Amino acid sequence: MIPANTHIWIVAGVTDLRRGFTGLSAMVQTALDKSPLAGDVYVFRGRRGDLIKILWHDGDGLCLLAKKLDRGKFTWPKTESGTVSLTRAQLSMLCEGIDWRRPVRSAPLTMAV
Repeated sequence: MIPANTHIWIVAGVTDLRRGFTGLSAMVQTALDKSPLAGDVYVFRGRRGDLIKILWHDGDGLCLLAKKLDRGKFTWPKTESGTVSLTRAQLSMLCEGIDWRRPVRSAPLTMAV
């Protein structure tokens, strides 16, 4: 769904997730000094840590996606301000509730000869 060359940013710290399109777009513009219409993906986390919102402009308009975990919390960077860049694979792990900072393989790699 997200194009390969898209930048994905975690917005560090806690965000008031009562905000919608307008509030989160304003936060991207003022706090991060970026354009919410540039096509980048911005991920915000609420205070409890079990809810995230994703803001993305897909070329036609703004998309606002939300995910709430049934159990556990989303892994979030320790920093309180700024952004952290993610790959698409890390975003996928984040959305699944997996610690994207230290993913563990289920089986050791073996070399085929």
